[in-house]
Amino acid sequence: MNKFGEIIRFNREKQQMLLRHLSSKLDIDTGLLSKIERGEKIAKKENILKLSEIFSIQYEELYTLWLADKIYKLVYEEKNVLDVLDIVKNEIIRNGK
Repeated sequence: MNKFGEIIRFNREKQQMLLRHLSSKLDIDTGLLSKIERGEKIAKKENILKLSEIFSIQYEELYTLWLADKIYKLVYEEKNVLDVLDIVKNEIIRNGK
């Protein structure tokens, strides 16, 4: 799963922006940005706001994709992952979030 990286790459290419231009705006290495777009690395949380402003994408949309990718990478190889996620979901609901 790489929803966050895919939307970043799509919007960067849509604006005909080179990797080096976007990485400069984010103050990160071009290689790191390339890995983020490919889903090999996770962007830092502070980059989400900058990216939402650069591409005029709702912050919540990007944040949701970023967090979903992060959670997926954490649990996708674990046993009983759906049971674990159900427990987490129920606990979040129980605590009123």
